[in-house]
Amino acid sequence: MTFPPVDAPTSTPVDFPLSPAHTSAAIWEGVTRRAAEWLEANGLPARDAVLLLPFAQHLAPARRAWMKLSRWQPRIETTHSLASALGPSALPQGEQLTGDAAIDALAARALMRGQSWAEALRKEDPRAYDAAVQRLVEAAHALARAAVLRDPARRHEFWEHGRQALAAQSGVGHLERALLAVALEWAASDPRAPATDALFALRPSAWLHLQCGGPDPLAEALLASAEAAGIPCLRLNADLPLDAAFDGGAPVGLLEQAVCDDFEDLAQCSAASVLDHLQAGRAPVALIAQDRVLLRRVRALLERQGLGIQDETGWTLATTAPAAQLMAMLRAARRDATVDDWLAWLKTPLAVSLREKGGSASLSALEAHCRKRGWSAPQAVRADRLPPGSERLWEAAREALIPLQPRGAQALEAWIEALKQTLKDLGADEQLHRQPAGGPQVLETLWLSKTPWPGSGHEAVLRGAQLTASEFVDWVSQTLEAGEYKPPLEGGLQIMITPLARTMLRPFGAIVLPGADAATLGPVPPGPVLIGDTFARELGLPTVEGKRQALAWQFAQLLRAPAVTLLRRGHLGSEPLAASPLLDRLDLALQAVGQTLPHWHDPRIETTVPTTHVDRAAAQAQGRLPSALSASAVESLRQCPYQFFARVLLGLREAGELDVQADKRDYGTWLHAVLHQFHTERVEARDPQLDDAARLQRAAQDQMRELGLAPAEFLPYSASFARFVPAYLGWLKEREAEGQRFERGEVDRRVHPWAEIEPALAELALLGRIDRIDDAADGQLLIDYKTGSLKGLKDKVANPLEDTQLAVYAVLMGSPALPPLPLAGEGRVRASGLGSPPARCVRSTWPWTTPRALPRSSTNTWRRPPA
Repeated sequence: MTFPPVDAPTSTPVDFPLSPAHTSAAIWEGVTRRAAEWLEANGLPARDAVLLLPFAQHLAPARRAWMKLSRWQPRIETTHSLASALGPSALPQGEQLTGDAAIDALAARALMRGQSWAEALRKEDPRAYDAAVQRLVEAAHALARAAVLRDPARRHEFWEHGRQALAAQSGVGHLERALLAVALEWAASDPRAPATDALFALRPSAWLHLQCGGPDPLAEALLASAEAAGIPCLRLNADLPLDAAFDGGAPVGLLEQAVCDDFEDLAQCSAASVLDHLQAGRAPVALIAQDRVLLRRVRALLERQGLGIQDETGWTLATTAPAAQLMAMLRAARRDATVDDWLAWLKTPLAVSLREKGGSASLSALEAHCRKRGWSAPQAVRADRLPPGSERLWEAAREALIPLQPRGAQALEAWIEALKQTLKDLGADEQLHRQPAGGPQVLETLWLSKTPWPGSGHEAVLRGAQLTASEFVDWVSQTLEAGEYKPPLEGGLQIMITPLARTMLRPFGAIVLPGADAATLGPVPPGPVLIGDTFARELGLPTVEGKRQALAWQFAQLLRAPAVTLLRRGHLGSEPLAASPLLDRLDLALQAVGQTLPHWHDPRIETTVPTTHVDRAAAQAQGRLPSALSASAVESLRQCPYQFFARVLLGLREAGELDVQADKRDYGTWLHAVLHQFHTERVEARDPQLDDAARLQRAAQDQMRELGLAPAEFLPYSASFARFVPAYLGWLKEREAEGQRFERGEVDRRVHPWAEIEPALAELALLGRIDRIDDAADGQLLIDYKTGSLKGLKDKVANPLEDTQLAVYAVLMGSPALPPLPLAGEGRVRASGLGSPPARCVRSTWPWTTPRALPRSSTNTWRRPPA
C-alpha cells in the first residue's frame, strides 16, 4: 500500500486560466472578487474566514486588491505566517533536531558514537564517516520537514509507514540503510508539536486557499481536515498547464528569446535587456537567479548604472568579506598553517591593531624577509633576524593567536569563548560590527554576539561537543556556508533578483531569465542522498518527477507577466548547447495557436573605435644603472638585454612563493649551510671526539632546525643524505691526501674590475658569494656546490664561453692590479678582458643517490695557481 502524499480535495477548484484578466497584476482582483462572491453566496462572514496564499510576497497585492472591493476583509495569510501568529515553536531540547545543519552534525556524531558500525567506519575512513554524518543530517531534516506537513492526527501513520517502507527496501547498501534508519528514528523521536499543528485546531468560518506552483501538502491536509469537520473550503487554482497554456487565446504579454554566443555575450545581453525594459517603463524588472555565476557578472554590469537592486536570493555568508577575514585568522591558528596563511590574516582589517604596533611598513618588510629567506613555515621565522617593526608585529601576532592554538579537544563553547576573547583583544569584534556586508551576521551566526536559550538543544551541543582545533575550524566553515546574507536595497527598487518560484503572481513590469538552456533550466536539484526516488514516492516526499512538474508550473507562470525575455547560450565551449526542454514545450504551445517565439531585438549600440598609431616605447635608463652586478645579472645581460633591463634596471620580478613542502631550493640552501658548518667545525677542532660522519650528521640536524624544515617533509632528502655522507667523506679523503685543505667558506667578494678598462664603469662593482675556498699545492681552489642535474652541468661547461659563473668567480678572486690572463680548462678562454688572474677549471663530481624528484648532484671546482 502506498502512503498518499496529501489528502485528496473534495471540492472542485476554481481555475484562473491565462487571459488578459488574469495577468500577474490583474489576477489579484479576480481572486479576491471570486473569493468574496463565494463567501457572500454561502452566507459566510468574511471577517472570520482565512485566505491562504503560497508566498509571503503575495500578501501585500492580495490585501490591496481586497481593499478595492470595499468589503470586509478576511484574514489573508500564508500557512507559516498564520502559524507564527498563533504561537512560537517549542525550543529543541538536547539530542533533538534544531534545523541548524552545523549544530545537528555535531549532535549526529554524539548519536552515532554508541553504534559499533559507525565507530568502525570512523576509524577505518574518517572522510567517509564525515560524509555519512552529513547525509544522516540531510535525511533527518527532509523527513522532519515532510512530517510537519501532515495532519497531526495522521503523523503517527507517516512514521510507521516510513519504517515499513525502509524494511521493504532492496538494493540498498547496509551502511545507507543503517544511516536512513537512524535518521528516521531521530526525526520521529522528536515529541515537539510544530507550530503549524495549531492551524488544525482553528475553526474559521471558511478556509480559502490559492494554489500556484503545484500542490501545497500542508494546505491540502489542513483543508481536508477542515472539510471533515464541516468547515466550508474554497480552492482557487492559478496553475497553468504549460503545453496547453494558450488554449484560451494568444499570449497576454511580450515574449522573446535570444541565443547568445558565449558567457560574456549572454551576460551583456541580459544586462542590456534589463536596461531596455526599464527604459520602456516596465519597472520593476525581475531578474531570475537561475545561474548564480552568470548572475554575478550581470549584476556587476548593472551596478555600473547606479540602479536600485534588491537580491532576494542572498549570498552565502561564507562569501562575504567579514567571513573571509575571520576564516583567514582561524587558518593562521592551525597547526599546519603556513607563513602565507599568517600573511593573509595580517593583511585583513581584523589585524589592524597588530599592524599599528609594528608600524606602517612592518608587514611589507616581514613579507619581503620571509620570501627572501624562504621561510614557508611559521616555525622557521626567526624574529631576531627581522627588522624591529616586523619583529614587533610577528611577536604580537604569535601572542594574539595563543588562545586558538591547538591544545587537544575541548568543548565547542570553550572554542567560541576563545575566539570571542581573541577578537576582543585585537579590537576585531568592533571591526566586524562596522562592516555592513555581513559583519553582524557573522558574529550572530557563530554565537559570538548571542547565547543559546538555557536548556535548548543548541546549548546542549555547544557545551557537550568536544572538538579539536581543526574540527572547530571546519565547524566554523560549515556554519558560515549554511548562513545567508541579503544585502539591503539602496535607493528605489528597479531590479529584483529572485528565484523562479518567487516570480509567480507578482506584479513585475518585466521578467528577464538568463540561462534558459538545457544545462541550466531543466535539471532539478537532487534530494537527500539516502532517500531514493522510490522511498520518497512511498512517503509522499518530493520526487524527481514531482520537482520537474513543479518547475514546469513555475515556468508557465512567467506567461502572466507583461514582458518576458528568455536568454541562453547556443554553445558551451566547442559543444552545442540545446534550449531548455521547457523552452521547447513553450515553443510547441505557441505553434499550436499559430505563433512562434519571436527573437529578441538587441538594443546594444555598436561603437567604432578609431585606431591610433602608437610608437614603440624607448627605454630610459637614466638614474637606474645598477651600482653592482652579480653573476646572474651578467648572465642575464649576455642572454637577453631586454631581460636584463626588466630585472636589473627596473627591478621587475615575481615574488617568491612560500611553498609548504620542502623543495630543491630549500634543499640547496640547507646543503650549503650543512657543508659550511661541517668544515668550519672541523677546522676549529670542535668536539674532537666526534668522527667526520657524526659531525656531518650533527650539522645536518642543526641546519634543519635553523631553517625551520619539518623532518616529515624533508624525509626524502634526509634519506638521500644518509647515503651521501660516506660518498662525500671518501671524496674528501682523496682530496686531502693530495694536499687539498679547506680554508674558508661562504666568502662574499666585491671588486671593481672595470676601473682601468672602462672609466665610465669605474664605480660599477662585481659581487658574489663563493661557497668554498680550498688550499692546494698548486694554488687555491674555488668550489661551488651544485644540486642541479649532473648532465645539465656538464652540458653547460662543455663550451667554457657559455658559462658566465666561471669567469665571474675567477674575477672575484683576482686583483685589479694583475693583467688579464687566460682561463685554462678543456679549452682556453679569455675572460672577456675582465682583468682576471690565471685559473684552471677542474670539474669534480661524486655519486649521489637522490629522491626521484631530485637530480644528481655535483661540484664545480675552479683552480687558481699560486701567484
